[in-house]
Amino acid sequence: MADSLVIVESPAKAKTIGKYLGKKYIVKASMGHVRDLPKSQMGIDIERRFEPKYITIRGKGNVLKELREAKKKVKRVFLAADPDREGEAIAWHLALSLDLSPNEKCRVVFNEITKQAIQEAFKNPRPIDMDLVHAQQARRILDRLVGYGISPILWKKVKKGLSAGRVQSVAVKLIIDREKEIREFQPEEYWTVTAELLKGSESFQAKFYGFGKEKTELKHKEDVEALLQRIKGKRFVVEEVKKSQRRRNPAPPFITSTLQQEAARKLRFRASKTMAVAQQLYEGVELGPEGFVGLITYMRTDSTRISETAQREALDWIKKHFGESYLPDTPRRHRVKAGAQDAHEAIRPTSVARTPEMVKSYLSRDQYRLYKLIWERFVASQMASAIMDAVSADIRAGDALFRATGSTVRFPGFMKVYVEGSDENKTEEDGRLPELERGETLRRKSVQPKQHFTQPPPRYTEARLVRTLEELGIGRPSTYAPTLETIQKRGYVTLEDGRLVPTELGEIVTQLMEEFFPEILDVEFTANMEEELDQIEEGAVDWVQIVDEFYRPFHRRLSIAEKEMEEVEIKDEVSDEVCEKCGSPMVYKMGRYGRFLACSAFPECRNAKPILKSTGVACPKCGEGEIVERKSKKRRTFYGCSRYPECDFVSWDKPVPRPCPKCGKLMVEKKKKQEPVIRCTECSYEEAKP
Repeated sequence: MADSLVIVESPAKAKTIGKYLGKKYIVKASMGHVRDLPKSQMGIDIERRFEPKYITIRGKGNVLKELREAKKKVKRVFLAADPDREGEAIAWHLALSLDLSPNEKCRVVFNEITKQAIQEAFKNPRPIDMDLVHAQQARRILDRLVGYGISPILWKKVKKGLSAGRVQSVAVKLIIDREKEIREFQPEEYWTVTAELLKGSESFQAKFYGFGKEKTELKHKEDVEALLQRIKGKRFVVEEVKKSQRRRNPAPPFITSTLQQEAARKLRFRASKTMAVAQQLYEGVELGPEGFVGLITYMRTDSTRISETAQREALDWIKKHFGESYLPDTPRRHRVKAGAQDAHEAIRPTSVARTPEMVKSYLSRDQYRLYKLIWERFVASQMASAIMDAVSADIRAGDALFRATGSTVRFPGFMKVYVEGSDENKTEEDGRLPELERGETLRRKSVQPKQHFTQPPPRYTEARLVRTLEELGIGRPSTYAPTLETIQKRGYVTLEDGRLVPTELGEIVTQLMEEFFPEILDVEFTANMEEELDQIEEGAVDWVQIVDEFYRPFHRRLSIAEKEMEEVEIKDEVSDEVCEKCGSPMVYKMGRYGRFLACSAFPECRNAKPILKSTGVACPKCGEGEIVERKSKKRRTFYGCSRYPECDFVSWDKPVPRPCPKCGKLMVEKKKKQEPVIRCTECSYEEAKP
C-alpha cells in the first residue's frame, strides 16, 4: 500500500516518475500553478509591504480537493515541481494549500527524469527554499505593478487590450530601434574583382586585395576600370604561398537561449515550439517496453556545465564508435558565461547511449528532430577539435595584388557529428587550391568585376532577438519564449518571412513609454533588475526592499502619465480593395494571426478576409486561379490557390513565375544546404537561384 504522495506539475511527468518510484508512492499532477494573483485587480497590498493576495486559480478547486483526499491516505507528501524559481513557487503554494509546513523536508528536485536521479532526489528531500520563492514572487509583483499600472493608462489613451511589461517593452524597443536603423540606412556602392585563374587544367578564384601591400577599396565603377587598365596584359605571378593548420573547437552543449537559436536556424522552430517540444522530451516519452523515459535534462538553464558521469559516458561512447583519435587530449570544460546562475546542467540527453535512431520510431517528427539536435550537439561538444589545412596565396598582376584562400579538412573531429549553424549566412572558404609555387605564372581565364551595395542591418529573427536579450542580461531562460509570444499577441510586432517587424501600434506605445516611463525601456536598468532578482534568490537582499525601491519613483511617473499623456487616435489604413458585400472600402486590421482586411462599415457589415499577396503564377492544379501567399495559424508562410476552397492546391515552397525549361511544369524556390535553388516540381531540373 502506498505511504507517500508525490505531486508534480503534469500527467506526463507523473507517469514517468511513477514508473521509477514503485507502488509505495502515489504520483499526482497539480497541472501547474494552483494559486495566483487575481486577474480582475492588482492583487497587491502596497501599504502592507507589497503583500500579494493569492487566490485559487479558477478550475483548480477540484485538483486541490483530489490532492487533499490523497494526502489523507499517506504518511508523507513530496513536492516535485521543476527545479527553478517557478517550480519552487508552485511547491510553496501547494504546501500552503495542503497545510504542509515549508520547513519540513517535503521538496525534491532533480535535473533529469531518470531512475538514478529520481531515487537519489528522494533520498535527499529538503525544505522549500524561500529565497527562490521570494525571487519568483518579486518578479511576479514587479511585473504586476508595471502591467496593472501602465496598461489602464494605455487603454484609456490609446486602445483597449494593450499591455506593458519590463522585459517585453525592452524587446519591442530593440525591434523598433533596429527598424529605425534600416529606414535611415544609406547604401554605399562598392565593387569586387575576381580573377579566375588556371594552373594546368585546374581553375580557382583569386580576389583583388589592393595595390602594393595595402588593402584598396573599389568604391566606384571608375576605380574598377582603372584597375582593369592597370592589369591589362599583365601576367599573374604567384608571389607568396602560406600554409597553416588551424584547430576548430566544438560549440558547448546547449543552454536555453542557444537551443532556441539553433532550433530556429536548423529546424525553423519558433521559440515557443522549441520549449514545448523540449518539455515533452524532459517529462518523458513512451518508449515501448521501456515505458515512459525522460530523454533530456531540464531545459531552462544558462549553464554549459555537465556532470562527470555524463561526460564519462559520452567519452566512452565516442571512443567505442569513432576511436581514440576522436577524444580530446583532456575532457572538455566549457566556460560558463559571466552572470549565469549555473543552477542546472546544460541541456543534454539523459543517456548518450540512447541514440536518436534508437528512439526515432517512438517520437513524433518534431520530438525526433529536436532530440537529434540536442544529442548531436552534446556528443560533439565532448569530441576532439577539427584540424583544417588552410592555404593563402598572394598573386601579383603588375602592382595589383590578388589573394586566393582555401581550406580542407585534415581531421574532422567533432564535425563528424555536428556543426553549429549561423544567423549571418557566412560562407566559409573551404575550397581546395591547386599546389602553387612561388614565382610560377598562372594563366588568366577571366576577370569579373561585380557591383555591390552595402546592406542595412537585418531585422531580428526570434533567435537573434533571444541572443541579443541574453547578451544584454535582460530576461532569463524561462522568460524568452513567453516574451516573444506576448509582443506578437499584443500586436506590437508581426512576424514577416521569419523576421520581427514593428507595427504602428508598437511604435506609438513605445514612444509613449519612452516619454513617460524611460526607465522601463532602459536596457541597463532592466538588466540591473535581473541581477537584483538573482541576489534575492541567493538570499543576499530583501525582496520587499527591491520592490519598494522600484515602486516609489515608478508611482510618481504613473501620476504624471495619467495627467499629461495625450490621447492617441489610431486610424485604420485604407486599402485599395472594396467590400464585395456592401461596396465600402476595406481597411487593414491587426488580429491574432497578423494583419487582415475588414470592411470599414463594421459593425453594420462584418465582412473580413485574409490579405492575399499575388505571386503572379497561375495555379497548376485548376488553371483558373493564381497562386497567392497565405499565412497559417502558426504564422508560417505558405502558397495556395486564390480560388480556395474550390481549389485546394498548396505549397510550402515559393513558386517561380516561369515554367520549367525541361518539362514546362511549375518551378519553386528551395533551400539546399542553406543555399537557395530553383527546382522543378515534376522533373529533376534544378538551377542555382540568381
